[in-house]
Amino acid sequence: MNLLNVLTIPKNDPIAFTFFTGYMAMLASSVFFFAERSSVDGKWKLSLLVSALITGIAAVHYYYMRDYYLATGENPTALRYIDWTLTVPLMCVEFYLLTKAAGAKLNLLWKLILASVWMLVTGYIGEAFTDGSSSHSFIWGALSTLGYIYILYTAWFGEVAQLAKSSQNATVEKGVRTLAWFVLVGWAIYPIGYMCMPGGWLNTAFGWESSNVDLFYNIADAINKIGFGLVVYGIAVNSKSATA
Repeated sequence: MNLLNVLTIPKNDPIAFTFFTGYMAMLASSVFFFAERSSVDGKWKLSLLVSALITGIAAVHYYYMRDYYLATGENPTALRYIDWTLTVPLMCVEFYLLTKAAGAKLNLLWKLILASVWMLVTGYIGEAFTDGSSSHSFIWGALSTLGYIYILYTAWFGEVAQLAKSSQNATVEKGVRTLAWFVLVGWAIYPIGYMCMPGGWLNTAFGWESSNVDLFYNIADAINKIGFGLVVYGIAVNSKSATA
């Protein structure tokens, strides 16, 4: 195929447009978070580094996903799950880093990471190896949801929420609650996309197709990953101002 055709973004294709926009937004965010590490207190530098890694890893994957989509017109499922398997556990690491000063232990970190990996691996099996049957979609979707529910509960009511409250730092407590909202609302788009694939509940019940799911995935990725980083950055800056 002509290289020019691969690199040309059709004017009437919003999916291709959001792949390119997502790539640029993630790259710019990564540069910003790396640069701002020098302006925050030492205890927040690692958190900002993780934020920069999340958006940096996503930028690399979006670069390749953009080209894959333009060349094939198909959903880059494998590339997307590779991205998520690296970045979502890092997003969970942010919860640990923000509550570490309040006594968060390493076992909390590993439980969040294992829950996120479980959620993604089972989700990938359900989506990438679908046979078009509702039973396959339901079984693997339900297994994936268990990991999501654990992370959601931990962020809202469990150990993360309790540690944030006991930190006696209003900025940290507010920031953790904002990240919990990202998990509740922002991450909800992913199971919706999952259920639009052949055999999925939304596909079977309402005829929703997965052809445009990438559009919603791209928008959700940008909001969630960049948003996570901006919340962490806000905590670092506001904590510094409060102690100045």
